[in-house]
Amino acid sequence: MTDEKIVLTGIKPTGTPHIGNYIGALRPLIDMSQNHKTFMFIADLHALNSIHDAKEIKQHTYEIAALMITMGLNLENTILFRQSDINEIYQLTEFLMNVTPKGLMNRAHSYKAMIEKNTETGVDIDSGVNMGLYTYPVLMAADILLYNSDIVPVGKDQKQHVEFARDIAGYFNNIYGETFKLPEPIIGEDCGLIPGLDGRKMSKSYDNTIPLLCPSNELKKKVMRIITDSKTPEESKNPDESTIFQMYSHFASADEIAALRKRFLDGGMGYGEAKTILFEKIDSVLSEPRKRYEYLMTNPSEIDAILNQGAERARVVAARTLTKVKKKMLG
Repeated sequence: MTDEKIVLTGIKPTGTPHIGNYIGALRPLIDMSQNHKTFMFIADLHALNSIHDAKEIKQHTYEIAALMITMGLNLENTILFRQSDINEIYQLTEFLMNVTPKGLMNRAHSYKAMIEKNTETGVDIDSGVNMGLYTYPVLMAADILLYNSDIVPVGKDQKQHVEFARDIAGYFNNIYGETFKLPEPIIGEDCGLIPGLDGRKMSKSYDNTIPLLCPSNELKKKVMRIITDSKTPEESKNPDESTIFQMYSHFASADEIAALRKRFLDGGMGYGEAKTILFEKIDSVLSEPRKRYEYLMTNPSEIDAILNQGAERARVVAARTLTKVKKKMLG
């Protein structure tokens, strides 16, 4: 039985998901989908700010959808769809523009970061700022409010999006009467720093990632590239300072984690062996999802069918919300 509260989340198709994305963001969403009614959209409209290649956006959209499906997203509780397939989102965004103060947009983190960067480099402060970036929070608010969301899971750096949605909903409600719920942000538990191949945070910008569902041979090559210190096999090693151990702990059972921790501390195990143990564990956990993922990626019509069905379900709610908004604003 699902919780009555409605959860909404969006995932931008701006890159191939890697292990860090999965552990830090995607797996918690999949877990939440087991017990909550969830609207999960692939935010292709938001991706337009950074990607201007339609083929790339479409490819990443398929990758994210296939990954979520194969990794256990509950499609009975979850409405999975493309953001751009919902015509009401464009209309609600336009309506909300008319109650949103410019000053609110000036405080948006993404806009302020661009202004600060431009100021530091001595170029025009609005260089590289398009209206998609500037009004990004209004589109985000429309995403959240269109489906009567109660809960919006976000990272700490994204909390402002929900706060802005609450502000914009409040502006609208004050002018036109109670219309929108005020959604609550749920800040995800800190999974700790998900280390990449070089020990820094796993990030595409550092080129230190492991694609989540890459082929087994590629996974092995990536794992074997993990940077370690110079301790010999005989020496004791600190598992809490090891990228190998930290990554292993996100895929293994409690007993397996305890056993590997002991081997690190006791000594007698080289890093090569530890990497092999890590590879074999990740490979075994992801083997079946990888097969299903590869099947879906070679049969995108099946992904389209799921996304289209999700869009149909989402439109029912979206149309109801938009009708209410249009009546209040236009009579």
